[in-house]
Amino acid sequence: AAAEEEEDDDIDLFGSDDEEEDQEAAKVREERLRQYAEKKAKKPGLVAKSSILLDVKPWDDETDMAKMEECVRSIQLDGLVWGASKLVPVGYGIKKLQIQCVVEDEKVGTDILEEEITKFEDYV
Repeated sequence: AAAEEEEDDDIDLFGSDDEEEDQEAAKVREERLRQYAEKKAKKPGLVAKSSILLDVKPWDDETDMAKMEECVRSIQLDGLVWGASKLVPVGYGIKKLQIQCVVEDEKVGTDILEEEITKFEDYV
């Protein structure tokens, strides 16, 4: 009976061999974290965009509004997309051009757009 009790004492029910398994689990976990970090680094970040509604006023009442819109839309910048436009009456038969655009905030600003549009001195 004493020999059976000694054999039972030698059996570790909770497994003290966990140290080796814990090291392996830690290595696997570290490898997965490293792979996740690499994957996340490759993923592009969010791009901040703004929708802008511009009012472009003509030089005078005889300005060709179609030509003015064509000039404004001819501005091509990286991160700039032109949208819908319409002519809005101002008064005394004069209309202004209202035009929509979407810009990437990092690449294009309102100052740049204003400078480019005002270069068309014959129309704006």
